[in-house]
Amino acid sequence: MKKVIVVLSAMFLLVAVSYAQPRAIGGRFGMNLEVSYQHSFGERNFLQVDAGMLYWYRGVKAEGTYNWIFATPDWTTKGSWEWYAGLGAGVGFDWHTYTCDKKPNVPLHTHAGYLHVGLVGMVGLSYTFWFPLQLSIDYRPLIGVRLGTYHRYNLDADYFTAFYVPGMYDFAFSVRYKF
Repeated sequence: MKKVIVVLSAMFLLVAVSYAQPRAIGGRFGMNLEVSYQHSFGERNFLQVDAGMLYWYRGVKAEGTYNWIFATPDWTTKGSWEWYAGLGAGVGFDWHTYTCDKKPNVPLHTHAGYLHVGLVGMVGLSYTFWFPLQLSIDYRPLIGVRLGTYHRYNLDADYFTAFYVPGMYDFAFSVRYKF
């Protein structure tokens, strides 16, 4: 009976601590369309997990960063500003289908699929209103590799590995409900 009471007490405390930490959920809009979740660990650290669509329609991705708040400027009397930076990892898959007519009446179809993985860095500025709304802008480059294949009409597949260039252009605006 003691073990049951200890286990139930530990579970209750874990749930209470989890709900005591501020969280935020919303969207991140930029080159990609993503759902964004933040979970705070104390006053100066938070985990951010984003998942969504690449280029708004051409693939899927997920990225997570552990962020540190390094400055809280006092620019307004209401609400709070935060400068933050962090590191993490990301993975995604995107696809393309092209049709081009090189010869009359003979279309050339190309299908390409890419898996990308890499390290993610993040730097941003957020403003939390005196009511539970948070706005932020950030830059989150993914430095990694792109692994993929090309499938051409009537030809064998070509495999390649390359630097993931689109990951360097990930600027975004986020809107989150903070609870």
